[in-house]
Amino acid sequence: MDKIPILFIQDSSTPFFDPRRSISDGVVAVSGDLSVKRLKDAYENGIFPWFNEGDPILWWSPDPRFILNPYEIKVSNSLKRSLKKFEIRFDSDFKSVINECANQRKNKEGTWINEQMIEAYIKLHEIGIAHSVESYFEGKLVGGLYGAVVGGVFCGESMFFKKSDASKAALVALCRHLIERDFDFIDCQTYTPHLESLGAKLISRDEFVQRLYKSRLKKLAF
Repeated sequence: MDKIPILFIQDSSTPFFDPRRSISDGVVAVSGDLSVKRLKDAYENGIFPWFNEGDPILWWSPDPRFILNPYEIKVSNSLKRSLKKFEIRFDSDFKSVINECANQRKNKEGTWINEQMIEAYIKLHEIGIAHSVESYFEGKLVGGLYGAVVGGVFCGESMFFKKSDASKAALVALCRHLIERDFDFIDCQTYTPHLESLGAKLISRDEFVQRLYKSRLKKLAF
């Protein structure tokens, strides 16, 4: 078994190792920090942070990887009807979206979206790397998602809903938005039956890294 590279908080310039190197569960590094530089470097190499409150930061590059090609999203007839209920906005309330994602995870099974993560991603949003998609119903925020952009890839982080189909509506809107702007795919990170039902699929980590490295060269506006 390969040893896990250790990233020290004191040295935010330490580069990540090859994202195709990890222990069996997909961890490529431990510790480090959540600075803008560190997170940008991570996403550009297909690596993302995921850890429990009170634990050291864990950096992941799972194999296989779960992705969604925007033009392959599955929209059922019932979802098509439901989409008409919502007003969709982009980047109108990033802070509320990430906090609602944290609250929904906390209520269900505990959350990795702690205050440290929230603060880090708000900084990414402020410099135009992290983005949110919001679903509104009768003027109220009822669903949404957020993630980070690397070239032609949207790296999805989390989603929430307070009304049925609200998060799905945000995802459908995101896919349409990305297609219009020539993005290549959405990184969904790890498998979920919910996203599989919407068209996401597993690919090998090698294929993911190859596609990411090609796509990250694109200079696209979200």
